[in-house]
Amino acid sequence: MLLLDRMRGFATLGLRATRAVRDAGALHPVRPDRAVRLLLPYMRFGPVPATIGAMAALRFPDRTALIDERGTLSYRELEQRAASLATALRDRTDGGRVGVLCRNHRGFIEAVLAASRLGDDVVLLNADFSATQLGDVIEREGIGLLVHDEEFGSTVDNSGFDGQRLLAWTDGDPHETFKTIDALIAGTQAEPIAPERTSRIIVMTSGTTGTPKGATHDLSISSLLPAALSHLMRVPVRSGGPIVIAPPLFHILGFAYATVGLGMGMPLVLSRRFDARETLDTIAACEAEALVAVPVMLQRVLDLEETPRTPSLRVVVCGGSALHPHLSDAFMGRFGDILINVYGATETGWATIATPDDLRDAPGTVGKPSFRLTIKILDESGRELPAGEIGEIHTGGGLRFAGYTGGGGKRVRDGLTSTGDLGHFDEAGRLFIDGRADDMIISGGENVFPGEVESLLGGHPDVAEVSVTGVDDQRFGQRLAAHIVRNPGARITEDEVRAYVREHLARYKVPRDVRFVEELPRTSTGKVKATALDDD
Repeated sequence: MLLLDRMRGFATLGLRATRAVRDAGALHPVRPDRAVRLLLPYMRFGPVPATIGAMAALRFPDRTALIDERGTLSYRELEQRAASLATALRDRTDGGRVGVLCRNHRGFIEAVLAASRLGDDVVLLNADFSATQLGDVIEREGIGLLVHDEEFGSTVDNSGFDGQRLLAWTDGDPHETFKTIDALIAGTQAEPIAPERTSRIIVMTSGTTGTPKGATHDLSISSLLPAALSHLMRVPVRSGGPIVIAPPLFHILGFAYATVGLGMGMPLVLSRRFDARETLDTIAACEAEALVAVPVMLQRVLDLEETPRTPSLRVVVCGGSALHPHLSDAFMGRFGDILINVYGATETGWATIATPDDLRDAPGTVGKPSFRLTIKILDESGRELPAGEIGEIHTGGGLRFAGYTGGGGKRVRDGLTSTGDLGHFDEAGRLFIDGRADDMIISGGENVFPGEVESLLGGHPDVAEVSVTGVDDQRFGQRLAAHIVRNPGARITEDEVRAYVREHLARYKVPRDVRFVEELPRTSTGKVKATALDDD
């Protein structure tokens, strides 16, 4: 059943509860002296999800914490359920890590909060994994307990995993079998737990061109505070305002904003699958103030012929992949100047934030660096490049990347970590992303960035979607190939595509290969699967 169908049954109750809490003054935090006393017993565990969830329950016990297809949970209820689940799982992890293979719903949040409460490392697994990929990652990460949705049962069966399993979501009665989160919670009385170590969250890299890696971070208040301050100053989300999180929670963008939402006492509005019309209907029904999405989701929203009014929507945060100027202009043209573009990576966290003014003044920018975060553009020899020149982006002073769980790390120069992206600054200090370092091709001796051609073609009125990649060429070394989805009724030809690029860009940037396809193969986070295009 779609989220909207469920919403009709409980939206009124959830909104009444939210309004009642507002009327009671509960949107305000506890007194500063009491907040400090409440905080100290938890901070020895670090700024982990369990700490954030416990603090939110103390500050906003009766406020709505989560809305999904099963209804609402208050912050008190969410904390009680996480505590009971943690108690039930104490002897089930077999000393290994906890893997979470779930879509966006309460089970994901409860599993992360419970495992974090135990001090166990949590591995966020990609719902797009094949059985082979899943088996490889499970073995490499040492997962002892796997929490997964029923729909992934066959994938888990074929992965070779023989450890403990627990269902987070089933379309049947979740209390019918003891091997569900709901059944364990219902049958367990929460007990005090004092973990021996601090939990870590391990996020998988996208893996669009290779085997996904597990990224770890050294979290501390000092490393998180600068980014949090920048966020508060540039992104107008507020405590108590419902936030719709559309990207998968296993992705760094979705997980980061779920954490932000919990920390600020915001009701998290979750749906297991993204549907553009349902998302807008949900925003209207919940009076949501914020939406988090990836660019392809915004495009799906713009593709709708009719959209409901969403007067409560104050901010739309976009990230995860390139936000091309034609898309940001079209979105703000329809919804107003409420669009924020964030840039970062699984390894380094968010590095820059572009406000609506930035996107109007410098279309295509990802904004200025976060507070106390250093970003430099370096050439191959490590020399810092001036504004306007393209080089590899390096960051420092923000989220501390601690390496990959399978070994190895990102290149570090003078304390700055490479993001693997190429970019440049403008004279105003705004950052632009020109592409991945490993995406740049050399064609006939010229450096070509596929993203530049992709951005140009994406703005053509006959083009719905486009992906530009490099392919091997015996004569030129490499050449560009464009995969294009036409808009309905469009008749643009291969020659017209080439002529359009030739009119706006240098001749060596014209794609020699132009292929028209029905759709682009994408991951659940909206990124195009490069290997699938190569096999096309």
